[in-house]
Amino acid sequence: MSIEVVVPSLPESVADATLVTWHKKAGDTILKDENLVDLETDKVVLEVPALTNGVLAEIIEAEGATVLSGQLIGRIEPGAVTATAPAAEPPKAAATTLPTEKNSGSTAALSPAVRKLVAEHGLNPSAITASGKGGRITKTDILTHLKSQASDTAVPSAAPIASAPTKASPATPMPTLPSSDRAEQRVPMTRLRAKVAERLIQAQQNTAMLTTFNEVNMQPIMDIRNRYKDKFTKTHNTKLGFMSFFVKAAVESLKLFPAVNASVDEQDIIYHGYYDIGIAVSSPRGLVVPVLRDADLKNFAAIESGITEFGGKAREGNLSFDDLSGGTFTITNGGIFGSMMSTPILNPPQSAILGMHAINKRVVVENDEMIIRPMMYLALSYDHRIIDGKEAVSFLVTIKDFLEDPARLLLNV
Repeated sequence: MSIEVVVPSLPESVADATLVTWHKKAGDTILKDENLVDLETDKVVLEVPALTNGVLAEIIEAEGATVLSGQLIGRIEPGAVTATAPAAEPPKAAATTLPTEKNSGSTAALSPAVRKLVAEHGLNPSAITASGKGGRITKTDILTHLKSQASDTAVPSAAPIASAPTKASPATPMPTLPSSDRAEQRVPMTRLRAKVAERLIQAQQNTAMLTTFNEVNMQPIMDIRNRYKDKFTKTHNTKLGFMSFFVKAAVESLKLFPAVNASVDEQDIIYHGYYDIGIAVSSPRGLVVPVLRDADLKNFAAIESGITEFGGKAREGNLSFDDLSGGTFTITNGGIFGSMMSTPILNPPQSAILGMHAINKRVVVENDEMIIRPMMYLALSYDHRIIDGKEAVSFLVTIKDFLEDPARLLLNV
């Protein structure tokens, strides 16, 4: 009796998924728990594993198809398969386990995001040095590999990709265009990019969005970090960054201005009695916003560890639906890419978002004297339907005050 391969249950907020890649062909031998197919949703990429050993008897839905929760996409004929049997291997570019150069004696599972890059650029994973945990190949490893190829004139096709810096890599890898002065290539948006576009338009059309700006002297926080960063890392096994200070300052400010932590539901305002802070991070698929839940109950170390974990999951394409669901307030940091000032767009149904920017030394006046300080511009975009201008400005000033006197965050004063 054949075993059905079906689309796993999707959350209520996700209507459907796109079948991105089959890693086996009809007639291929498969092992239990081996990844058969990748499904891309508006938020994450899902892997569908085989439920039993056997043969992939039939593929019902082809790559590129839009599928629904519980939909039948293939069938498996169960049967005994030895792990050493010469089963038909998927193309190297889409292999789920391949040896790495760094750890040639072991295998490293490729995440969906990494597998996609490998397939698009026709790379051999065994030739890529892996730096991820457990010998895993990361997106950074691939970009570094492409950059090294670009220096070799024998591989000119890698040059356009290598020109993208690792730190600010595009959400979707740029296609290699034909050699022409006026070349063009049409590619479909990824589901994530399409969803981001939809939500940005929704935020602009359905909210009365305004932005207020301020600046903060980062010297006090930088002094604390320089004084305690080594001991902090040794004690908590995580680095002390700027984001934990901003999360703490935001939470304490939200307690004083509850409307900024609220959301609009038609004609109602929902005031949240908890503080789930969304942290915008870049991923190979684009910008995603995992949520740090109950941030008011976390200390600096727990916040930093959580953010570091989100960053790793985003790079590897392992963020779950739960990681990306909810949130009452969002913080985004364009400063890591060099942004001096920007207007962040609301993340509906939230009513406000805080934008951080680059830290630059500037001349400021203190006690009637000019002095050089490391300054950062802050931006707060807010929904004017439920947040008045005075309230928004006061909220941002409160964050500034906490950051310029961070001892208050520890003393709750």
